Amino acid sequence: MAEHRTYLELSEDNATAHKFYEVVRSGTRVTITYGRIGSSGQTKVSDFATEAKADAAAAKKIAEKARKGYAPAVRGVRQARPVSRRPMVSSRSTARQAPVLWRLATGAAAFGIFVDQDRCWVGNQNGDVYTVTGDGTVTGHYRLPAGVKCIVADDFWIYAGCDDGRVYDMSGKVPHVAYEISADVDIYWLDIDDAILGVSDRNGRVTAVDHEDEYQWSRDVDGDSAWMVRCDAGSNAVFHGHSRGVACYSAADGRPVWNAPVGGSVLFGWQENRSVYAATSNNNVYRLAKSNGDVEAVYRCDAAVFSCAASPDGRYVFAGDNHSSVYCFDEDGTRLWKLGTGHGSAYSMQFLDERVYIVTTDGSLVCIDASETAIHAAQQGSVPKPVDVKVAASLPTAEPAAVLETTSQPGDAVILECYQDGTRYRVRVISEGYEQGWNVQFPKEIRQPGARYAVEGVRTSGRGGFYRTYGEIRRLL
Repeated sequence: MAEHRTYLELSEDNATAHKFYEVVRSGTRVTITYGRIGSSGQTKVSDFATEAKADAAAAKKIAEKARKGYAPAVRGVRQARPVSRRPMVSSRSTARQAPVLWRLATGAAAFGIFVDQDRCWVGNQNGDVYTVTGDGTVTGHYRLPAGVKCIVADDFWIYAGCDDGRVYDMSGKVPHVAYEISADVDIYWLDIDDAILGVSDRNGRVTAVDHEDEYQWSRDVDGDSAWMVRCDAGSNAVFHGHSRGVACYSAADGRPVWNAPVGGSVLFGWQENRSVYAATSNNNVYRLAKSNGDVEAVYRCDAAVFSCAASPDGRYVFAGDNHSSVYCFDEDGTRLWKLGTGHGSAYSMQFLDERVYIVTTDGSLVCIDASETAIHAAQQGSVPKPVDVKVAASLPTAEPAAVLETTSQPGDAVILECYQDGTRYRVRVISEGYEQGWNVQFPKEIRQPGARYAVEGVRTSGRGGFYRTYGEIRRLL
């Protein structure tokens, strides 16, 4: 039986696309495989009554992709994106044990963490993302296709950035792709504010992508290994840390604002309203003024600092070194305490309501009681017995889906419409009371021209005038 195979790729310079699409027609069967270049992708098989109908269906799919910019290619010429991981060199702390309240073992080294009043998010190198309440109850499990680099929040939205170059919107019950990073970018860190995505990479470059997943600007530096990027819509700035220091750029156009050398390579970054914090390989955390890059304080640790955080008012500063220790400093740089995690070195951390939450080299999400009473007791050698949090076997696992549920009764949902704008498919709100000229941040892989969608909620974002979906998305019949 004759087989007709067409292999297409879409990989644009300075853009986010790096996909393949293969159509194989064999007799009355059409097999379509698609995904990121270098991956095995997803496969869909359809059978038709006649070879002529199968041939027509295959030709239609190929024509649709050609209109989107896909072109014939040879499989294997373009390679999968490079993936780097921070070296897992972690020693056991010699300090007294910190007062750990509970610990969740995720099964692989963890970088991603976000904590708010409702729950803690953790993502590991296996692509597992868990949500946990403040008292240590696991309430959700997501499985993403690649290791999680970081988890960030942007108003109502939660995003997970992964090694496959995709940033997943985790705000609904099912993850959807919100951004796709250019294939030549070996991602080290991501941050989002007001839907502007900042990406720092292995080569020291920083790149900005807008809410429509479209490239805006990038800047190269003399250094490399850019582990820090922090976006701040309030000051219209992107802060970028690499092997030679910290730089500030205009979020709008990438214009350099200031550059501040610091001792050692920057391994992590944090920000509060007026300051940015750079954790470095020379055992220090630097607090820099957002306005001009001046060093406001230095927080001295005993080993290379993997991560740092601060209280919202900057009153306390926390750090985690590569010897599995956690530190707390007063705002002026005075060390208040140092204690051991008991569960590896903190790759990322966050402070909230007298607790320090860390994710570690051994794959743990750890909740540390940082209250004055608990810390004083720990310094005397008295700590509580930590709760070993378990994931219920019955807990469902949510995975990204490119196929939407359908509905004919949208109820109070907001109605969106997909339309063609040149070579791109964009989405707008058509429900009454909304600006129809504003575009919507909407998953690209589920956009179909002419299709309409019902969304539980749409919220306005500030810069540039656009909407973002919030909640469940269903396609209208």
